[in-house]
Amino acid sequence: MAGDPTKSRSADVTPAQQADRSGSVPDRKASTSEAIAAFVAKARAMTPQAPAGRGRLVFALDATMSRQPTWDMACALQADMFREAASLGSLDIRLVYYRGFSECRATGWISDSAALARLMGKIDCRGGNTQIGKVLSEARREAVAAGVRAVVFVGDAMEERVDDLCAKAGELGMLKVPVFMFQEGHDETAEQAFREIARLTGGAWCRFDPGAAAQLRELLRAAAAYAAGGREALKRLSSNESGAAKLLGQMK
Repeated sequence: MAGDPTKSRSADVTPAQQADRSGSVPDRKASTSEAIAAFVAKARAMTPQAPAGRGRLVFALDATMSRQPTWDMACALQADMFREAASLGSLDIRLVYYRGFSECRATGWISDSAALARLMGKIDCRGGNTQIGKVLSEARREAVAAGVRAVVFVGDAMEERVDDLCAKAGELGMLKVPVFMFQEGHDETAEQAFREIARLTGGAWCRFDPGAAAQLRELLRAAAAYAAGGREALKRLSSNESGAAKLLGQMK
């Protein structure tokens, strides 16, 4: 993954440096509101944005050795996220996964379920420790650079310093990017960390049973609805699906 974005440095500008070619200094009484409007317009032009109506979702998966059955299940179910979002607008997904020894990778933005399925089909799970911190850092970078409406994480374990993860989650919370933590199984350490990450980001934690495709499908559809249409879309879906109701009930 790329490193943290660097900040450009700008030197202080003196009145002499502000002089135009004729040697005159700009009028200090120029409209402040006009200056602010010009700055805002320039900032908007420089900030990458998703096309109008498109939701952006970071889809993160634990791809360590024990996760192969769930990886295959998620691969089969990911198309449901696109289908759910299609009724509300559209959806771009960035897949992030970790496995092996310090391997954590992210794809580009993908807008086609078939393309995502082909990509996921080429990835096999490998033994290793969790790298949830890297997932959260990647989500934050994308939230700042391109705009992200939500993050989904699917995993069953947590082997990192929980305070470090909470600090990263807090940054996402400041950016108003909710993280939906979907836990497979009943690991208590993972549950404690996942719940806190969800709370700090304004997201939600939900458990699904090992191999329970129907449960995971509902959760993924609910997250996609939120990414594409916001809280109102999730609220509408919650009247028919329990997965959406579980997410909505936790979100602040």
